[in-house]
Amino acid sequence: MHKRTLGNGALEVSALGLGCMGLSHGYGPATDTKEAISLIRAAFDQGVTFFDTAEVYGPYLNEQVVGHALSPIRDQVVIATKFGFTFGADNKQQILNSRPEHIRTAVEGSLRRLQTDVIDLLYQHRVDPDVPIEDVAGAVKELIWEGKVKHFGLSEAGVQTIRRAHAVQPVTAVQSEYSLWWREPENELLPTLEQLGIGFVPFSPLGKGFLTGAMSADATFGSDDFRSIVPRFSQQALQANQGLVTLIRSIAAQKAATPAQIALAWLLAQAPWIVPIPGTTKLHRLEENLGGANITLTEADLQAIDAALSQISILGDRYPEALKARVGR
Repeated sequence: MHKRTLGNGALEVSALGLGCMGLSHGYGPATDTKEAISLIRAAFDQGVTFFDTAEVYGPYLNEQVVGHALSPIRDQVVIATKFGFTFGADNKQQILNSRPEHIRTAVEGSLRRLQTDVIDLLYQHRVDPDVPIEDVAGAVKELIWEGKVKHFGLSEAGVQTIRRAHAVQPVTAVQSEYSLWWREPENELLPTLEQLGIGFVPFSPLGKGFLTGAMSADATFGSDDFRSIVPRFSQQALQANQGLVTLIRSIAAQKAATPAQIALAWLLAQAPWIVPIPGTTKLHRLEENLGGANITLTEADLQAIDAALSQISILGDRYPEALKARVGR
């Protein structure tokens, strides 16, 4: 797989990374540890060098799995993880916490679980309104000086926060949701990142599974699946948004590809500093997703997609009300 560079920090990674969250968190029961490790190593064998995790995924379990899987090939991969929370007694309540002393404690835990002495890319998972972003960036800057972290990133941050952080410690990458059915980053975020020389890492590039075309209009989700509380996955929204899937399927048929591959190829075509991180628990889906890096969409293709998308209205928010306040700060 060809490589891309994230930001002026010159962090080189595979054009597609692997979002590891779903192996342990968010979409139902955790994958068997041996199977999860096997899938991560299969991704590496097929050219993936960029792996995304976070202490909150589990909590803690995902970092342990990723660390175990990648320890034999640690010097050949880039690991991204995230800080920003403390947890209630049952490890279910997530409390924002980006105080500098907590960042240091979180990093020590991540280093231990990831079986490494340095984190390649460290994100603030969500902006903490009680801690100035300058203090957060300063804390990460110290960790970079100490050799415990190589690059600084932000997740779901607003453009003014990004600018303020970048002035203290250059930001290598920003992570947020971006896909054919969530294009809001195009308004302010992407122009800002281009101006500042910051890479972009879209998560949920396949719309949490919706853009694969494998999800029926009457799909339902268990209580341990995050999508069960997402408005965009309500029955009404799933039915209303089928027009987007129909469009992607038609383009895929023309390119002898799958809908997932078209969705990823579209993202890769938006800018050379964009690196999507699709996640999966299935080997055949992993292989399918990675095939998206080999599909080239022409300018005419992209214009046709944009024209078709302009005629489609997407129903449903991407987060429930309780979580909206945590993004774009």
